[in-house]
Amino acid sequence: MKSIKSWLIAGFIFTAVFGTLSHFFYGWSNENPLIGLISPVNESTWEHMKLVFFPVLFWSLLLSPHLSDVSPSLRPALLFGSLLGTLTVPVLFYTYSGILGRTVTWIDILIFFISVFLTFFCAWKFQSSSKIYKKRTAIYFLTVLFLILFFLFTFLPPNIGLFAEPQP
Repeated sequence: MKSIKSWLIAGFIFTAVFGTLSHFFYGWSNENPLIGLISPVNESTWEHMKLVFFPVLFWSLLLSPHLSDVSPSLRPALLFGSLLGTLTVPVLFYTYSGILGRTVTWIDILIFFISVFLTFFCAWKFQSSSKIYKKRTAIYFLTVLFLILFFLFTFLPPNIGLFAEPQP
């Protein structure tokens, strides 16, 4: 259990750092479309959901076979947490900005860290759950669906608010 806890703490730190830096990857890459698939290409809420989703997806792929043997539910729990954390971004953003009638940068940053914390908290809570293990096919399917939608909507976004850049 200690190695799982350490791995999740390291994953939280990795996601917090990689997610923060990935906010800038697209600009730093001179708007390379391949980089845009995994990092925000604009300031829309949808694009900022990538800040949680992709670092956690990468971290889940680094899961050692040893940890998978110790806790077969760990990867599904982490990916479930990732889906929940990713969806937390728009829920919290639209809740607070709807109440205030404007956006506040430090609150946007706090939402990212809350979402990352929620992701890894869920992974810790569910990493020994047989229910989450039984639902792994659905979790993997939803993860792949999100991946496809992120790729598709990066350059072909629907004309709805989630994909629009917020007005200051």
